[in-house]
Amino acid sequence: MARPQTIHDSYGFGDELFAVQYPAPGDPALAEEATDLVAPTWVGLDRDSWGIDHGTWSVLVVAFPEADIPVVQLSINAQQPFDYHLALGAELAPLRERGVLIVGSGNVVHNLRRIDWSRPDSGYDWAHRFDEEAMGLMTSAPGELARLAEHGDFAMAVPTPDHFLPLLYLAGLASAADRPCDVPVEGRAMGSLSMTAYTLDIGDDRHPHETDGAPPLPDVPAEETNI
Repeated sequence: MARPQTIHDSYGFGDELFAVQYPAPGDPALAEEATDLVAPTWVGLDRDSWGIDHGTWSVLVVAFPEADIPVVQLSINAQQPFDYHLALGAELAPLRERGVLIVGSGNVVHNLRRIDWSRPDSGYDWAHRFDEEAMGLMTSAPGELARLAEHGDFAMAVPTPDHFLPLLYLAGLASAADRPCDVPVEGRAMGSLSMTAYTLDIGDDRHPHETDGAPPLPDVPAEETNI
């Protein structure tokens, strides 16, 4: 759609979050191009029924607070196996190669029922193990990331697939580029969350392995985030 609405599809947070509006323009032509790229895999075009939900705007409102870049959100079919998502991510590679920024948002480890507020900068042993295994694959053999479904800590680290599946798209892109991913941020938080992030072909001089703590949130004035 040309003007996607801001969708507030989360719960349990403060009123300030639900007041956020992210009026970024859409890009119907890019959406059409994406559907053509992945054919014969079918991806439908949402022309009026959804918009930009919190999986997208909660990241972009900090990265691009002016909401001045066109945004196309790809919904994720959680009923499909991991290999499907890896392949679909790889098929989007031509967009990235010509300058389209592809962002996968979520948490590699995301178990809200196990959050421990007394551990703001560390994770449970199982969160460490799963996060480290994911990191090993993303930085050496991203095309094999689907193996994580067989990891002994998978059920604890990924009780629902919504936060994990976006990582498979980046892994697919990395596999298509025949390059591993970099780790600009590493850390666990609240016991059961991973804050580890990955990039592809973006240089970074930091050394994330020096600390296990989650990175601090940026100090962004409220008026710059539309909150």
